[in-house]
Amino acid sequence: MNQSNSEKIRRTVGDFFEKMGFPAQVSIQEPKDLTIPIEVKIEEPQILIGKSGETLADVQRLLKILIKKSLGTEKSFFIDLDINNYKRKKVEYLKETARSIADEVSLSRREKELDPMPPYERRVIHIELEKRADVATESVGEGSERRIIVKPKP
Repeated sequence: MNQSNSEKIRRTVGDFFEKMGFPAQVSIQEPKDLTIPIEVKIEEPQILIGKSGETLADVQRLLKILIKKSLGTEKSFFIDLDINNYKRKKVEYLKETARSIADEVSLSRREKELDPMPPYERRVIHIELEKRADVATESVGEGSERRIIVKPKP
């Protein structure tokens, strides 16, 4: 991504939030693979994050469409929108929770079923625990009821 595209993206994202009535500080980070990290700072983030980050995911999808249009490209890419570091904090919380539950399962030798969570959050848990030799993870259920079971390894 060149400097011109980065500036177009920053302006598109800034205009989007401004038109919604949320003046924002926008910074575009260095792309990783095909993902463009976008960090936004606003005064009242709760409305745009929503319950469990659902509104944030919707805003991210909408912004991707707007960015693709503003760049005039058909190339495939992803954006990773984070508002007031919500995602970064959530990932750290999920990793800490995963380690704690894995320790509990390892000690008790009993599996533990987690609450349903979105795919992105399940992925964080699976990745965090895949290195452990004492527990295994499995996703079960369908749709919005999909959840993780942490099991002791024999």
